[in-house]
Amino acid sequence: MKPTDLRGILRYVPMFRDHVFIIAVDGSIVSHENFTNIVTDIAVLRSLSIKVILVHGIGYQLVSLAGEHNVPLSDVQGEGITDAATMSLAREASALVSQTVLEHLSQAGLRCAITNAVRATNLGVIKGKNHLFTGKVEKVDVAILKSMLAQDILPLVTPIVCDREGQSLRVNSDHLAMELAAAMGASKLIYLTPFSGLQINGQVRVNLPEDELKKILADKSIILDPRIRSKAVQAAKALDENVPRAHILDGRVFGGLLTEIFDKVGLGTMIHANDYDQIRQAKKKDAQALYNLAKHGAKTDALVLRTRQQIEQSISEFFVYEIDDSIIGCAALKPYPDGKTMEVCAVYVQPFYHGRGVGKKLVEYAKLKAKESGAKKLVALTTQTQGFFQSACGFVSGSLHDLSAARRKELKVSGRNSQVLQFPLRKLKDAVR
Repeated sequence: MKPTDLRGILRYVPMFRDHVFIIAVDGSIVSHENFTNIVTDIAVLRSLSIKVILVHGIGYQLVSLAGEHNVPLSDVQGEGITDAATMSLAREASALVSQTVLEHLSQAGLRCAITNAVRATNLGVIKGKNHLFTGKVEKVDVAILKSMLAQDILPLVTPIVCDREGQSLRVNSDHLAMELAAAMGASKLIYLTPFSGLQINGQVRVNLPEDELKKILADKSIILDPRIRSKAVQAAKALDENVPRAHILDGRVFGGLLTEIFDKVGLGTMIHANDYDQIRQAKKKDAQALYNLAKHGAKTDALVLRTRQQIEQSISEFFVYEIDDSIIGCAALKPYPDGKTMEVCAVYVQPFYHGRGVGKKLVEYAKLKAKESGAKKLVALTTQTQGFFQSACGFVSGSLHDLSAARRKELKVSGRNSQVLQFPLRKLKDAVR
């Protein structure tokens, strides 16, 4: 998606209006030439009535200052021990980064203010080691932040946070952003990093379910950069606190923030809760999207081409697989006159989502619905996906006798010579996990 494609953006406006996004920017991204473009993207979000709270990191600047002053750092990321010398440099780095961010926001015409709406507490002694000036979030003053947002003021939260006594503590900015997202009921937690996303074996995972992320984090054989692991850990915690989406993406890419939010494919890694995948009954308004899917399927002869009118007439038979309000797959469930057999048909998934289990979920859903309707057997006709139905969905070879008389006649007239497959619904308990 091009950032200038307003039609692509505006379709999401009703979905995100008045929602809160927490955007966490690494210190290295604040220093990158693309940060000006990021601020412009934030201005676009604000113009669409999306409320933004900005959190910045300081790791990049902290390392630079340590080199200039020849001071060894006890910890860079704010997760380990922060000694007095490191804390002093961290305060200086935070002031420099905050001022840079304020300058960019002001140049973009955005009202903003640094806030002490977060209170920290000392991390204390862990495994016998005193973490000194390292802190963690103790409380988020939601009322102050909501008041600022209501007045069209963008809150800027720094990783130097005071405790009850006013003592400054260094807090990891990834953790800080997660706590803000949870407390504010944010719709999105977005990490802008110098990485293209969460990479596994050299490949960026575009869409990642929360439970799969937790398996990755627990797998000691998977090596992740510590900076990415920190964000992934906090993303998982955010989803546990009912934040629906967490994103990890490259902040150096022009238009990357808008692309990640407003394009159905996105740019980096989106980690989603279980409600992200949604299969629902098709509605009349879905007819055009279903017709588009049917056209794509017919090009490879995978599906029989249906007119939009035909789809509208049989819309009650269709169900769709939806991701963020975009239909990326469909299937239909057709009853036979005997009441004992149903047919799953028109199963199609957009090519980009192949290999992600979407087709299998659609077929498994069809099995459940067929059994709920009292059917004893589910049949499928296929010219190209016999292997999928048999190996992934548990179907076995059938015959023309499994079809209704009308369906046998249709098949003969079409000349498609489709393979007949069938699934005994008594086996459903073993087939569906």
